[in-house]
Amino acid sequence: MDLGLSGKRAAVAAASAGLGLSSAKALAVEGVTVAICGRDRARIDAAAAEIGSGCIPLVADVSDAAGGTAFVEAATEALGGVDILVTNGGGPPPGTFASTELDAYPAAIDLSLMSVVAMTKAAAPAMQAAGWGRIVAITSVAVRQPIAHLILSNTARAGATGFLKTVALELKGTGVTVNSVQPGLHRTDRVKQLYGDDVDSMTLGEPDDFGSIVAFVCSDHAKFITGAHISVDGGSYQALL
Repeated sequence: MDLGLSGKRAAVAAASAGLGLSSAKALAVEGVTVAICGRDRARIDAAAAEIGSGCIPLVADVSDAAGGTAFVEAATEALGGVDILVTNGGGPPPGTFASTELDAYPAAIDLSLMSVVAMTKAAAPAMQAAGWGRIVAITSVAVRQPIAHLILSNTARAGATGFLKTVALELKGTGVTVNSVQPGLHRTDRVKQLYGDDVDSMTLGEPDDFGSIVAFVCSDHAKFITGAHISVDGGSYQALL
C-alpha cells in the first residue's frame, strides 16, 4: 500500500534505538526524508546509517521543553520544514507511590509531558499554514491501564494524552492531525532494563511492527483519524473502553 508520504519531511525524536528508530525506518521506507535525534553522537550517527535514505542525525536531548523546542527548530532548518512530527523519549525511572519522592515528579513531567508540549508548539504552526501535517506521539498503554511500579510514567503520560486530545480538537479541519500510538511491551532496551531476566518469558511485540503503525497514522489514508489514541499492545489492555 502506498501511504502517500513520498517527499514529506519528518522529525522523529529519540530515535537512536527502540520504537523511535523503528518509526523513523518505517517513514523512510515510504519516501520520507527523516531527521532524528539522540544524545550521543556515535549512536545517532549509527542509527542514521541504518535508516539510510538521506536520514539526518542531530544531537539533541528532548528530556525537557527547551530540548524539545531545539530539536524541532534544528530539524526544520536541516530539512527545510517539518511535515511530520513524531514525539518520543525515554521513560522516567520506575517506582511506586511509597518509594517515589515528591521531587522526582518535575523531571518526569518535563520528560514525558512538557517535551511533547514544546515539540508540538514548535511544529504545529507551520503545518497549519501549509494545510497539512501529522503529529504522532509515542506514549504508553499505561495511560489506559496504569503499569505497576511505573507511577511517574503513568502520571506524566496521562497528562500528555490529555494535551494531545485537546490540540487535536483545536486543529480539527486544518489538515493537521494529532494522535498518539500507545505501545505495550516491545523488544526494546527499556523493557529489558525494567524486567531483566523475566523478559525472556514475556510475549513481546517487535519494534518494526510498531513503526509500521506510526507510519500508517501519518499517511494520507489516515487523514480522518485525529484525536485518537491507538493501543499497540498485543491485547494486554482488555477493557471495553
